[in-house]
Amino acid sequence: MSPALFGLVLAGGASTRMQRDKATLQYHGKSQLEWAFDLLSEVCAATFVSVRPEQRDEPLRARFPQIVDRQPGAGPIAGISAALQEHPRAAWLVVACDLPFLTSHVLQHLIAHRDPQRIATAYRSAHDGLPEPLCAIWEPSAREAVLAHLAAGKQCPRKLLIASEARLLDLPDPRALDNINTVEEFGAASTALGAGANDQAPSSNAGKEADESSSAAAPSRDQRPVKTVRVQYFAILREQAGCSEETLDTAAGTPAELYEELRSRHPFKLAPTQLKVALNSEFSDWRANLRHGDTIVFIPPVAGG
Repeated sequence: MSPALFGLVLAGGASTRMQRDKATLQYHGKSQLEWAFDLLSEVCAATFVSVRPEQRDEPLRARFPQIVDRQPGAGPIAGISAALQEHPRAAWLVVACDLPFLTSHVLQHLIAHRDPQRIATAYRSAHDGLPEPLCAIWEPSAREAVLAHLAAGKQCPRKLLIASEARLLDLPDPRALDNINTVEEFGAASTALGAGANDQAPSSNAGKEADESSSAAAPSRDQRPVKTVRVQYFAILREQAGCSEETLDTAAGTPAELYEELRSRHPFKLAPTQLKVALNSEFSDWRANLRHGDTIVFIPPVAGG
């Protein structure tokens, strides 16, 4: 018999790029945290919200059963680890709170194809084919592997799934796991879901990040032609992406927009101001126009320089 399945909504992020708590945003007539919690509650025996210690008494999160991070600052894997330690006999269906296109059908498909003999069952990313750890079922046997991963100073759950040979499934809906991290993405997602009247997007001028090369007046990504590009990674970016290069389809119009898109998929910590960009083997401006077939390299600072 398979272990009982509990649900965990990851809601411990800082939402720095959104400039507002992503858990409070509304796409479906209720806060995204409440919506994700309800979605998991339909298919799980019990559901909890993952929070950092300082978030426990925050009014929205305080309404739900919580599991508090035991290793704050480690990112999403801290929430997964805390859940596996809190209820070690349960399997955990873990979902990030910023997935407004996720559906009950996608979750049920994941559960139907679950393999309790592996440490996890996850979807392949529709963008790069790598495991999606933040919509996945983590079995009780994952507990020791997660703790060892953290003890080794590693924080990327995707790399853990790659190394552990988790069972990977193809997404029944390629857009289901698109996460929303920026003001512009929020506006586009709200329009796509017909939820624009349910919430007011945060101002794109408030708390602007250091990336001065992004264009606040750019049209919706959904209205731009999609192009296929090749992205190469080196040094710390290669480690954080879990690969040295990837080919992907994107509607980004500039390297600045592409890097912002990639930051929603990979745990990149460096700001654009800390990087250089090369386009087709030549150093380029962050605002250069991207074209179909381009090769882009984001170059981190040289160690010690």
